[in-house]
Amino acid sequence: MSGTLSANVKPMKIDAGPLGSLYVTGALTGMAMWQSNTVPGDEDAQVDITNGQVVVQKVDGPIQFLLEGGSYSFPTVGSAYLRAGHTTSATFGGLPVWFVKFAPNDTFSVQAGDLPTLIGAEYGFTFQNVNIQRGLIWNQENIINRGVQANYTVGPLALSLAWSDGYFSDRYSWITGLATYTIDPANSLAFSAGGSVNTETINTFVTPILQNNSSVYNLVFSHTSGPWTVSPTVQYTNVPSDAKIGTLHSLHTFGAGLYGIYTLDGGYSVAGRFEYISSSGHAGDPGLLAFGGPGANAWSLTLTPTWQNKFFFARGEVSYVKETSTTPGLVFGASGNSTSQARLMVESGVIF
Repeated sequence: MSGTLSANVKPMKIDAGPLGSLYVTGALTGMAMWQSNTVPGDEDAQVDITNGQVVVQKVDGPIQFLLEGGSYSFPTVGSAYLRAGHTTSATFGGLPVWFVKFAPNDTFSVQAGDLPTLIGAEYGFTFQNVNIQRGLIWNQENIINRGVQANYTVGPLALSLAWSDGYFSDRYSWITGLATYTIDPANSLAFSAGGSVNTETINTFVTPILQNNSSVYNLVFSHTSGPWTVSPTVQYTNVPSDAKIGTLHSLHTFGAGLYGIYTLDGGYSVAGRFEYISSSGHAGDPGLLAFGGPGANAWSLTLTPTWQNKFFFARGEVSYVKETSTTPGLVFGASGNSTSQARLMVESGVIF
């Protein structure tokens, strides 16, 4: 959990006999949304479940595991909203995250299964993040991948290395690494990188062919001072020239973001996010972003006030996206020619 929403500090504990103690947690949340310049197939206003998930995990001993099951959606700025039922069936199914972990000691572990990505500053599900929607930079990253991951901690340095199927392609051709250095209790620096070592021609909703054949690099710094937490991040992605995936020359994106949280008394907090992303490309090239066509750029601003009282939380959100260097017909609105979109959202529920 990050920032504004807190997990249950006393989760349900079950005595599972030879398995030992199991802990049961979860999230039941829903949202209402209004947006401008809606694209065809989306709706101006809608209500939906964002999370209906239960997590069962064993967190001690040399053999541990986690099972996270249920329904979910991934609201993202600049992208049409896909309802939870369709998202679940079109992406990672009813058991999106599961793994078995071997942890012989406190410094080393190996885990295998459907794993959360090591890349980026934001998590996948809404209740894990300080904003309801994911950002422009997050939209270039994978969310969950099948694979094996090793973790090692030495002093202030934490290292992870994974062999996986990238964007859930079921082809094990990705290597990903994460190094996090805790400078002191108030400051940390994380660098993550991943990429495909083989050309894969799979192209589905959950496995976009360009991103699945890309390399991605993220640098995230985090600083806490009193009620403030500030995290600047930069991202670079590259797609090689390869006729098999339809690229005549290499393409890339560059993104930068600034995330901030201000915590107040009484369970209140405010989170903000500013991002910018640019993409390369000319007429005839495939577009690397979810909007705008080749060579499109965009910036976004998101503000999310939040209140939480024990299990229950409620938060609102206002976001704005502005796009430039776009291809007519590939942006927002009924005709695809509007270059901006505003959204108002509320999300509420329980984290148990």
